[in-house]
Amino acid sequence: MIRDTFTGPRLAGLAAACLAAASTLAQPAPDAQASDPARLGWMAGSPPPADRIVRKEDGSFYRFPQFRWYFSHARQLGGTTNVSRGLGAPSPLQRAERADLDAVTFVPLGKTEPMTWGQAFDANYTDGVVVLHKGRIVYERYAGALKPEGQHMAQSLTKSFFGTIAAVLVAEGQLDENAKVVQYVPELKDSAFGDATVRQVMDMRTGLKYSENYADPQAEIWMHLRAGGALPRPPGYQGPQSFYDFLKTVQKEGQHGGAFGYKTVNTDVLGWIIHRATGKSVGQVLSERIWSRLGMEQDAYFLVDSAGTEFAGAGLNTGLRDLARMGELMRRGGRWGGLFGGEQVIPQAVVDDIRRGGDRAAFAPAGYATLPGWSYRNMWWVTHNEHGAYMARGVHGQAIYVDPTAEMVIARYASHPIAANAGNDATSLPAYHALAKYLMGAAR
Repeated sequence: MIRDTFTGPRLAGLAAACLAAASTLAQPAPDAQASDPARLGWMAGSPPPADRIVRKEDGSFYRFPQFRWYFSHARQLGGTTNVSRGLGAPSPLQRAERADLDAVTFVPLGKTEPMTWGQAFDANYTDGVVVLHKGRIVYERYAGALKPEGQHMAQSLTKSFFGTIAAVLVAEGQLDENAKVVQYVPELKDSAFGDATVRQVMDMRTGLKYSENYADPQAEIWMHLRAGGALPRPPGYQGPQSFYDFLKTVQKEGQHGGAFGYKTVNTDVLGWIIHRATGKSVGQVLSERIWSRLGMEQDAYFLVDSAGTEFAGAGLNTGLRDLARMGELMRRGGRWGGLFGGEQVIPQAVVDDIRRGGDRAAFAPAGYATLPGWSYRNMWWVTHNEHGAYMARGVHGQAIYVDPTAEMVIARYASHPIAANAGNDATSLPAYHALAKYLMGAAR
């Protein structure tokens, strides 16, 4: 039995830091301008003033507005591993920037008054957004601590990279999607994953006793993050010492293959499976399979636990334009650059499978009020709207949005005070679709 001494006054401090960034806020947060980390001077100075220092051990790195600085500087506060872009020259993204896009209007979900794309930038605490149309940058804007040359925490966008890589390995025959997890990771035989299949993990249709409710201080997500060192551990902590150690403790609840249930542990398990199938860490696999093949501008990096294991569930940090390149790779059906259509980096069949989506009936019981009719496949979120759009999603507003019909890709980094994307979906989702329709009309 795991003993976790996250109690008493220590609970009040660290849990408050986490819950302040969770799915609800007790009081309205300062707006984007008032919480701008550059304006507030977080970590500015030599040394910074005591009341402007962001630390990991006291939980301040995950309090709002401090995390508006941290999301663009995660490497400064913890161990990381590098994801190499290789030695080749970056692949240029042509520019055709347009001044008219900030005036594009839409009506937020549940509202009657319109909002503009420009207003949505601050409303969603956006740190940076790049819009590609037909492969060219038509919009690029930054705010707060993120600069064009900087990097930002991708959060759960990380999952979509590894769902894609796993699907590629399945297509190549290196992974058997119908095999049990224990075929690749025998250490999980006594855990909830012991009788789950690789496919059930890839689509998050596993029956697990694991809550991702950020508003619940007892949710297993917090135990998971403490085990991996992504959150500070309280004095006397005697729980799991790494991500892999935590995975062994997850117990079964319900049956595998039933309803969709979004749980970050699935991606950490998938990362372990990928490591075993390839003999390489997830960072090495990401570099070889994607990062070194797209002409990325910057290396990426991963947050790691005390054993040096990369956080496959949410630990990736990248430049924003490189994030857009991943979306553009998907929009192009897995092909990238070069003469005669370029190189097939991801099999067309893998992209097509993601675009078709998963079982909508299995997705519906999850109860996402802002995502009616959606599904989940290979760790991508599929809208099934008239444009066939699909996206990668991360807490606090991270997004890659691919609209094949409009030939549009949106890459966004943000530091919204509410973790759950329900806090920004009402503004973000209609804004994405409105911009897509506008670009289609303007292109005629």
